[in-house]
Amino acid sequence: MVSPPLVTIAVPSYNQGRFLEQALRSIFEQDLPVEVFLMDGGSDDETPEVIERWQHRLAGWRSAPDDGQAAAINEGIGRGRAPFVCWLNSDDWLHAGGLRKLLDALEQHPAAAMAYGRTWNCRDTTQKMRPAMVMPFNTWIMAQACIISQPGTLMRRSAWEEVGGVDPSLHMAMDYDLWWRMFRRFGKPLFVDHFVAVNREHRQTKTNSQRRRHYREAMSVVRQHYGRVPLKWWLAQPYAVWLRSLVRR
Repeated sequence: MVSPPLVTIAVPSYNQGRFLEQALRSIFEQDLPVEVFLMDGGSDDETPEVIERWQHRLAGWRSAPDDGQAAAINEGIGRGRAPFVCWLNSDDWLHAGGLRKLLDALEQHPAAAMAYGRTWNCRDTTQKMRPAMVMPFNTWIMAQACIISQPGTLMRRSAWEEVGGVDPSLHMAMDYDLWWRMFRRFGKPLFVDHFVAVNREHRQTKTNSQRRRHYREAMSVVRQHYGRVPLKWWLAQPYAVWLRSLVRR
C-alpha cells in the first residue's frame, strides 16, 4: 500500500533544464512520501526532455507562460493536499535526509508553523561550498538580513493557507516577506541545526542579475514588517550592487 504524501513540493522553473534534473532527483531521494508539482514557465531549453524523464514521478506539471515565480509557487502548492508544504527552486537541491529533519522537528513541536535548517551556498562555476548565513531567529538580526535560507524550509499547510502563501506582487523578496508574515502570525519558526539543502549561486539568478531591484524590494519588505529600514541597508546597497556587477563579468 502506497503511503499518502506528507509533503507537497512546488518546483518553479524557467529555462533551467541544466539544473532541474539534480533538483528533482534530490527530492525523490528523500526518505518520505512527497507529491511534486513542477510549474514551468514555458522553457525552450532542455527542460521538456527533463520533464519527460520524470513525469511518471510527478503529481502534476505544466509548461506554459505564467505570472511569475510567486504565482507558480502558489499554484503548485495549491494543487497538493499534503499537510506540510515547501518549494524548491529548480537550480537548488536537497541534502539526503534533509526534508526528514525538518519534518521531524515540526512533528515534535506541534505548535510550530514552520521549521528551517542550515544550507550551503554553492558557486556554480567552481562548485565551492560555503555556509549560508542562517541562524536562530532573532527579530533585530532578521531586519538587518534574511537569516532564513529558502531551500531549507518546511511549513504546515494550515499556516501557509492562513497567511495566503507568497505574495504574487513580489518578484525578488517573496520568501523574505513570507518569513516575516509567518513570524508575525505564528511566532518564531523552529531552527534546525543541520545542513538540509544547497542554494546554487550562478550568474542567471535574479539575486545576481537584478541586484538593485532585489535591494529595493527587500527594503520595502523590511519597512512594512519592521516599521523602518535599518541603516545597514542604506550603507550596504551601493557596495552590494557594485560587487555583484563584478561577479557577473
